[in-house]
Formats: sequence, structure tokens, C-alpha cells
Amino acid sequence: MQTTDKAPQRLWCTAPGLWLPGRVRRILTLAGRVPMPALPGMSPRPGDAVGTWGRSPLSPKAEALAATQDLPLIRVEDAFLRSIAPGRARRRGDGPLGLMIDPGGGVHFDPSAPSHLETLLAGHPLDDSALLDRAREGMARLADQRLSKYNQHDPALPGPPPGYVLIVDQTRGDASIAASGAGYGTFREMLFRAQDDHPGRPIVIRTHPETAAGLREGHFGPEDARDGVTLLTDPVAPQVLLEGAIAVYTVSSQLGFEAILAGHRPQVFGRPFYAGWGLTEDHGGPLPRRHRNLTRAQIFAGAMILAPIWYDPCRDRLCSFETALDQLEAEVRAFRDDRKGWVASGMRLWKRGPLQGFFGRERPLRFAVPARAETMAQASGRRLMVWGQTPAGASAVRVEDGLIRSRGLGADLVPPLSLVLDDCGIYYDPTRPSQLERLVRARLRPGQIARADRLIARLTSAGVTKYNLGGTAPDVPAGHRILVPGQVEDDASIRLGAGEVQTNLALLERVRADNPAAVILWKPHPDVEAGLRPGAVPADRLPGLADAVLSGVDAAAALDLADEVWTMTSGLGFEALLRGRRVTCLGAPFYAGWGLTRDLGPVPARRQERPTVAALAHAVLIDYPRYRDPITGRPCPVELVVERIASGRTLPRSASLRLLAKAQGALAGHAWIWRR
Repeated sequence: MQTTDKAPQRLWCTAPGLWLPGRVRRILTLAGRVPMPALPGMSPRPGDAVGTWGRSPLSPKAEALAATQDLPLIRVEDAFLRSIAPGRARRRGDGPLGLMIDPGGGVHFDPSAPSHLETLLAGHPLDDSALLDRAREGMARLADQRLSKYNQHDPALPGPPPGYVLIVDQTRGDASIAASGAGYGTFREMLFRAQDDHPGRPIVIRTHPETAAGLREGHFGPEDARDGVTLLTDPVAPQVLLEGAIAVYTVSSQLGFEAILAGHRPQVFGRPFYAGWGLTEDHGGPLPRRHRNLTRAQIFAGAMILAPIWYDPCRDRLCSFETALDQLEAEVRAFRDDRKGWVASGMRLWKRGPLQGFFGRERPLRFAVPARAETMAQASGRRLMVWGQTPAGASAVRVEDGLIRSRGLGADLVPPLSLVLDDCGIYYDPTRPSQLERLVRARLRPGQIARADRLIARLTSAGVTKYNLGGTAPDVPAGHRILVPGQVEDDASIRLGAGEVQTNLALLERVRADNPAAVILWKPHPDVEAGLRPGAVPADRLPGLADAVLSGVDAAAALDLADEVWTMTSGLGFEALLRGRRVTCLGAPFYAGWGLTRDLGPVPARRQERPTVAALAHAVLIDYPRYRDPITGRPCPVELVVERIASGRTLPRSASLRLLAKAQGALAGHAWIWRR
């Protein structure tokens, strides 16, 4: 992350896209360069500069202005991870996640003069082990998530049969082509060269996304699809294409850089930033300032971590590469889930607004009664979602609250900050596999473990749990303390996974019978305490079973008192694992059966992985749920939601939901009415 402590620099701009309100202007301003329109009568002062976008058509005007005013010229370009859609697509909410700001007036794709990136790659040591570890983890994450500069591709689409030669087309008039001294003829030469180098091999020409979208013309068209040449316009992920290719040919496309990251040595017919460092076969002319051989990790570190200015749109501040990548992952995941649209079935009225905010960014949700939902989904080409265990067809995707949900109860109509989508089961149902089970794995990369460890540390230090209700703990007797969390007795996790013990009273009796000398701390479930759900233990049965009752006590505060936890299927058992507490399970919650808990009930034999707590937390809190920032409404990573909850920056319920919650409390004895 780059920041500046200097006074802001005024940046006189001829291109309106730099000074008009928007993402680019905001990033420049945060980077200490305040864009201003270069209008007649402007009065520059010492320290000012002229700004321009790359080699755009307005650049000559900016260059002339810089010369006549004797001001330095600063060129701005997108960083190499930009957004979901190309800039010309003007997708609502999109914008660059990072910029390349070149204070020397160079630009990374033009080798006629040194650029900031070229100077960095040529002169920076690039030998710091921590930096290179970050680079390797970044490369792995891009490959895992199939991320690129633009991300409208479909990672589920298969590529052509493996064994082809990949040729990368680009848009006509692209400034990087002209800067390389290339043109239309270069692309024809590249095709002929690929055919000569690989006789008899199929040739796949990958169309640029802007060409496929009809926004700009490319160099190859349908007329070229002959004699073993295929024109690929389908939105296949770049990584999928690169996996099936035996060779890659490009002029100056960023896909050539991604080919290097995928292990290729691309044939390069232009002079892009990644040429000349010993990682490519170069046919585009001399690169006299590039005398150094770099590794893939080194060029990634320079181009992705050190050179760009990255931006966090949720926190509205500059950030590290990793934070920008966290945000891009969240936004791309939401786009991929929601791009076809959803039909939502069986959703309570109060949930529809939050669900629309989560899943309706691409296409508004359509709500349907269960009898019509599957037919509506099939007719419209949308996907079908249902809540939890709502009966549905085999194609339905189930939706449930995540494990870091909100500041307040769902039964009290507090909207969630995290939700999970599961297309094969749901995490609290041990009777069949779930996507969560598939995500649990024992072996993670060091970077993944480090991220999970940081998340656990943040959760525990801030006292963040699922509901975050507040409430301090009372004084309790000394001794070996066992925390017993109560549950809602008609909860699906009890019905499906509790085993022989299925009531809170039976749970307390079992814990006391097995631990006669322990100090037992009974924590009623908040929904039960509020009178909203069944599960209350009669007060006259508590003496002798519980040594202290933690009414109204926050889960984190209760866990701080405990040496261990006994539970049926409560999610508080998972939160206990995060805090290093021993956990005994009488049922089969999602965290049981992995070798981390003492399991006294039957757990699914299919749970064969033996993850660490950090690896389990990565699956449960990072991989499985989706999160939504309550302030900006954007998809976001888990770390942001934890920060919002810890700081109290979560939006309150609407007035209508507050009134409905009060009415619900008054009708708690008739729950069948409001839980329909």
C-alpha cells in the first residue's frame, strides 16, 4: 500500500475521466494528487503537475500543456486487476480497484521511455522473502479463483480439447499495440508463425472481451475460422484456456503476463512490460534497458504488489494488494452466483429486502410461492433458491445464515450480514453432504493458514461471535467450568443432528451426570430467553444441574469464563474451538467429526479430513459464506464484516421491522403465525 504524507498535489487534467467525480478521481485524491480540469485561465503554481490517461487521444493535449507550463507530466492507467466488466461496459458499481500512477510521464506498455514499473523491475532487489511469499500466495489465489483483469468469464465453461495453440487477439487501436510498433500485420504474422511452429496443431484465437461484447473491433473475425483455426468468443476463464494450451502467442495482451504466471513461456510480438526479463520469447524488437532475468514471483511482486496504488471501495481508502484482492474475490463470487438471476421460494416477507440486497445486484430477485417456483425458474432460465430445509426440487440452492451473522438476533428480525448458498445440502444437516464439508481440507497454503489465523485473532480479541448481543458476565464459582449453551429445541440442527439428547433439560442432565464435580454454566439461547422460540428449562429443575445461569450474557463473555463446552449442535461449540476450548458434542454439528472435538454421538463417516482449527475456520468463515457490507451494500470479505461488528457500524433495523419484532414478541406463544 502506498500512502503520502506530503501536501496534496494539484493535477491539471485534460481528460474529464480523471477529474469528474468517480472512482479514478477518488483514488488519485487519496494518493495525494487532486485532479482539476485544465481550463483556459488555469493558474498553475510550483508543485503542480499535468495528468493524462495513458496514451489516450487526449494525451497530446496534456503533453503540450505540460511543456508550455513547464510542469511534470503524470500518466495514469488501470492496474492489472480492474473490475468485473471492462470499463467501456459501464457496469453499475464497477470501477478500477487500482491505478498505475507514473510520476515520470511513462506508461508501462510503452517501452520508448522508462516507466515506473520498468524502473522498478530493473532496479528493485525483489529478493525479500516476505515479499516473494506474498507474490506466490497472490499468484495461487488468482489461479484458484480464476481471476483476471476483467471477470465476466464463466469459470465453469470448459475450454477446447487440450493440445491447441492459443493466439490472443486484442482490440484495434489499443495503445499498447501502437506503442510496441505493431499493427494489423503483426497479428497476421503471429498467426502464420504459430501455424509454421506447430504444423497440424489446432489453433484457438481468443477474442478480446470487449470485442465479444460488441464494444470494439478486433484483428480476427469469423473469416479466419478455417484450416484448423477456431475463433473463441465464449467467456472461458483465461486460466482454463492456458491450462489446455501447448503454446501461447500474443502481441502485448495482459493474457501474456497471465500465461507466464501459469507456467508458459509465451511468444511475444510486441514489447509489453513483461517482455525482456527472460520469461518470454521476444519477437517485437529490442528492449535495451531490460538486462535482468526475473522469476515469475519477482515480476508478479513488482507488477501487482509494489507498482500499483490499490483501493478499498468499502472502507474508502488506499490498501494493500491483498485487501484489494479480498474485495475482488467477494465481488466476483457474487457476480458469478447471481449473473443468471434467482427465483426465491418460501421466503418470509421480512427477509425479502435483505435477500434482494445480497442476491439482486445483477438481476432483481423474483419471489414465488413453492408450488410455482421451480416452473418459474426453469421458464426464466434463473436459479432457484429456498430457505434452509424448505422442501424444493433437486436443482434448488439452499440459503441460510452464516456463522458471523449480525449484531442482534434473526428471530428479532435483525438482517444478516452473511449468508451461505449450498447446492447439495446445508451445513447443519449431517444426514447428507454439504458444500461446507467439501470445502474442509487439511492441507492449505501458508498464506491461507496465515489469513485464517489473523481472522481468528481478530474475532477473539474483539469478542465477535454469531449474534454479538452484548451483556457482561457475572461472577461465577471457581473450579473446572463447563459452559452448556442452550438451543432452540425445534431448530433444524436439533431435528437432524442432535442424536439421543434432543432437549436442553436432557443436555444439562447428561452433563451433570458425566461431570458431577464440575462448575456448570448454563447459557439459555437468546431466542428462548426473548420468548421467541421453544427450549426453556423450568426454573425449578435448574438447582443441582447448573451452578450459574448466564442470562443475557454475550457468547464471547460466556466463553471467557469456560474451560470447556458441552453441546448438542450449537454453533457456540465452533466459537469455543476458535478460542482454544475443549468441546464435547452429543450430536453431529458441522464442526464435529474432524478430529477437533470429543464426539459422543454418531458423526458422518465421510468426514475423513483432519484439519487444524485454522483450516476449519478458513472453510467455515472464508470459503463458505458470502458477506455484505452494511454501509456500502457491496459484497465484501469476512474481515470487513468483523470490523463493522466490532466497531458497531451496522445499520439498524427499519422502523417497520422494529414494530414487527415487537408484535412477534407479543405473539410468541403463537409462533406458527409469524414463522410461516
